[in-house]
Amino acid sequence: MYDPAIDELVKKTGSLYKLVLIAARRSVELSEGATRLVDAPRDAKSALVALQEILEGRVSYKIKEEK
Repeated sequence: MYDPAIDELVKKTGSLYKLVLIAARRSVELSEGATRLVDAPRDAKSALVALQEILEGRVSYKIKEEK
């Protein structure tokens, strides 16, 4: 497990704001017991696992449209 470059992650999500939101939500899911979508050591922090999943394109997101 390595520390991915922020530039690469921002390219995947389109903006730093989206990156932070997606990573935070996925990190919470992982902390609550969601299955990891990447190979990572058992002791890896959920935030780093979430970033790795985003980098590998394994996490998708949908933007809600305003009503």
